[in-house]
Amino acid sequence: MTALPIHPTAIIDPTAELGVDVLIGPYCIVGPNCKVGDGSVLTSHVVLEENVTLGAGCEVSSFAALGGKPQDLGFKGETSYVEIGDGTHIRESVTVHRASGEGNVTRVGKKCLLMATAHVAHNDVIGDEVILANGVILAGYVTVGDYSFISGQNVVHQHVQIGSHVIMSGSSGTRQDIPHYAMCAGRPAEIRGINKVGLRRRGFSAEQRKNVQRAYDLLWFSGLQMAEAMETVQVELGHDEHVVRLLDFVKHSKRGIRRVTLNDRSRNEDRNSGESSQESVEAGAL
Repeated sequence: MTALPIHPTAIIDPTAELGVDVLIGPYCIVGPNCKVGDGSVLTSHVVLEENVTLGAGCEVSSFAALGGKPQDLGFKGETSYVEIGDGTHIRESVTVHRASGEGNVTRVGKKCLLMATAHVAHNDVIGDEVILANGVILAGYVTVGDYSFISGQNVVHQHVQIGSHVIMSGSSGTRQDIPHYAMCAGRPAEIRGINKVGLRRRGFSAEQRKNVQRAYDLLWFSGLQMAEAMETVQVELGHDEHVVRLLDFVKHSKRGIRRVTLNDRSRNEDRNSGESSQESVEAGAL
């Protein structure tokens, strides 16, 4: 027996737009001005409340709620949006809220995975192929760069920027920015080194990884004043586009980046021990 494309218990607002080969399961609600892309699936009990655009090939699991009002006391009912990129999977009980401010957008990129109970708040911007593991909480106006992995039970303060290719260990949290390529852990999260495994998987050459590691050594583990460290990195490694991108992130950080103290260094002696230390971070990821 073939399942119905739209279950009879689903409620579809007349202003909603459904692409081809869309499946809408039992007790789903697709609200005003929502768009569901070709081949996307809402499994059951999913709510697209208002002004949600769901890309092609997405899958949204039971009790996820997308497009709810922002949890922002400054919100006055203005028209705002949620946009979800193609191929993104959103698991059980995830919440993604509309933006605050007229015409603004909360955005999740392409091919992301938002695991069960993750929360994406108003005005967040999540890049492509990002993983938010179970129970991750992002406050408002957070940005997360492409290919980053935010492990389970992380809490991220409002307006924090997390760079691309970052891995954060489980049960961490941060009130400060996390730069591109970082491997970090702790509460508050501290930089333990670079995301060697992630960079290798994304095609960074051995030379590029070496340059990023050297930049990290100078910026966060050398004991140099930040201005001196940045100047040294620019002189030594300014030919590497990834290092230049890292320096630009540091230069424009508004919330600051936590630097490692001498006490931290004694606790983090394994940061350069190769990929074994990263495996211990990844083992606690979920």
